[in-house]
Amino acid sequence: MPDIRRRRSSSRNRNRSTSRNAGRSSPFETFAPPRDTTLALAVVSATALVILLGLLSASAVWLLGLLVFMPGTASALCTVRQTRFVAAWTVLVVTATVLVRHAEGQTWLDSVLMVLFTLALAAASVYACGRRIQRETEMLRLRSTAAAMQRHILHPLPLLTDDVLVNGVYEPVQEDRLIGGDIYDVVESPWGTRVLIGDVQGKGLAAVGAAFAVIGALREAAYREPTLTALADALDSAVARHNSYAEQTGDDERFVTALLLNIDAHDQVQAANCGHVLPQVLHDGALTTPPLGSGVPLGLAELATEPLTVDWFPFPPGATLLLTTDGLTETRSPDGAFYPLAERLAERAALSPTDLPRSLHDDARHFAGPGSPHDDVAILTVRRSPGRGV
Repeated sequence: MPDIRRRRSSSRNRNRSTSRNAGRSSPFETFAPPRDTTLALAVVSATALVILLGLLSASAVWLLGLLVFMPGTASALCTVRQTRFVAAWTVLVVTATVLVRHAEGQTWLDSVLMVLFTLALAAASVYACGRRIQRETEMLRLRSTAAAMQRHILHPLPLLTDDVLVNGVYEPVQEDRLIGGDIYDVVESPWGTRVLIGDVQGKGLAAVGAAFAVIGALREAAYREPTLTALADALDSAVARHNSYAEQTGDDERFVTALLLNIDAHDQVQAANCGHVLPQVLHDGALTTPPLGSGVPLGLAELATEPLTVDWFPFPPGATLLLTTDGLTETRSPDGAFYPLAERLAERAALSPTDLPRSLHDDARHFAGPGSPHDDVAILTVRRSPGRGV
């Protein structure tokens, strides 16, 4: 048991390291405001251009362009302090111009109305800028909270344990969402590393509840259940409990296709397939599809006519195991053809496990064509950990 504790501790430390590295690029970056010197130069240049055009045209209409574009644009792109500067500059320029034009015969009423209109626009621009920044700050706070939740629900890739190194691509169908219906997880247990990839029935936020149920159950049961069949039973029970609660609240019931793997120091992988896409094994340039049996998806165990079985297939050192969801395999071209995964995978056999998932994902997007509907997609590559032999 002390060896198991040390093994778990070292794995958690490596997972924390890879999670920190993966979290350095945030999807919630906002546009930075312009530099003060750049803003001042742009404002002065625009003012000079507008005044020149106004003098050449001998018309006061050019003032409207100054009023509309400068403070309004600043309120959308700049900080409150910068917007105040642009608003004040606009008021000063308009006031000076009004005094000049009044001396040329413009009535006092027109002059006063022009200055009051400019003041009102300047004040509205500063107010709008403040509200915009307040909303952006609130949204960033909410998204930061969501990102922290995602790191605990779907661990950022890559993931490293004593047995495997997992890389991949994960993209929900709603790209502004962090989590969709596709799920994955990697858990180190006393019996080896358990790898899960799954696909919840449905898309988007409606499928997230069932995804949470499966991932939570995996992390608890992976340390308790010594066999994949018992682990699958625990996950099925979690989905059934989720569906029971969903029925009480009026939500739709869900099922989850899943592939469970157990990988240890041996050159064979244990696999329990619950209606999921079959894995692919790349080794020495050759591509093979392990002939796994297929049980019913999680949440439908009561409908099964036969018990779930565990299959074994070779996974030698140096091989790459590709796991995916049907978001990749069921991608269609504009003429209705399915994405030829085996063919495209064979063409990319020389790519590294780090680059392969992104290459397949981008190729599938190109295959589908612009504007085509997309599904949630998860593409994982599994390699034996560096230094791990048979």
